[in-house]
Amino acid sequence: MNSTSILKDLTAMSQYMGTPSRGYAILGEGNTSARIDEDSIYVKASGACLGTMTENDFLPVSISKVTQILDVSDATDDDVRDCLRGAVLDSGESRLPSVETILHALLYEYPEYGFIAHTHPTACNGLLCSVNAQEAMTGRLCPDHVVMMGRTSVFVPYVDPGLVLAREVRARVRQFVETEHEPPKALALENHGLFALGATAKAVMNITDMAEKMAHILLGTYSAGGPKFMTEKDVNRIATRPDEKYRQKEIG
Repeated sequence: MNSTSILKDLTAMSQYMGTPSRGYAILGEGNTSARIDEDSIYVKASGACLGTMTENDFLPVSISKVTQILDVSDATDDDVRDCLRGAVLDSGESRLPSVETILHALLYEYPEYGFIAHTHPTACNGLLCSVNAQEAMTGRLCPDHVVMMGRTSVFVPYVDPGLVLAREVRARVRQFVETEHEPPKALALENHGLFALGATAKAVMNITDMAEKMAHILLGTYSAGGPKFMTEKDVNRIATRPDEKYRQKEIG
């Protein structure tokens, strides 16, 4: 896919996520990105609004220049800002990329990802801001939940957005991959929001849609005595069925 097609799909995905009626992001909430090549991505400019994004609202950023700060233990907020500014590949650009650019960049370590969207969906955040956040966002309720979002998701307890969060996500995603033998389709950030990750913009939109639908269902189950999650055996069966793998490919 060439850069023109990537930007077109990224813009459409961002506008979809920022449509007010969906409740995924309002005002300047959320951020999106897409892989350009092995060491560069397009990422939302800080302060831009997803619902009104244009192709000019994305900045080309070097992955390696951004992620180098992850291992600088004494990095300050000023250091992070300078790192973000220095990673922008357009030398004439004065805008800064999103504060979560470091997090986006490190996730592209996994070649399976082509697009990423971070949103604050209303129902998902209703759960993520609750005492049941972890079980709600990592359990699976039905076959379609598994097909679209995988066997489980990465849960990240609340930490300060930006560099601290990026480091925590890196550690938890690596642990997830070691256990599950595949990268996650979603990250659930306590008191914060959702990351959806996929090979295509369509996959990212589908994952976000499914997460929000399941969140609405979960909110209902908690009011009716509590959720009845699928067993590990049943989740594994759906995750490995050939027909479900085929369906996943077709819809994702």
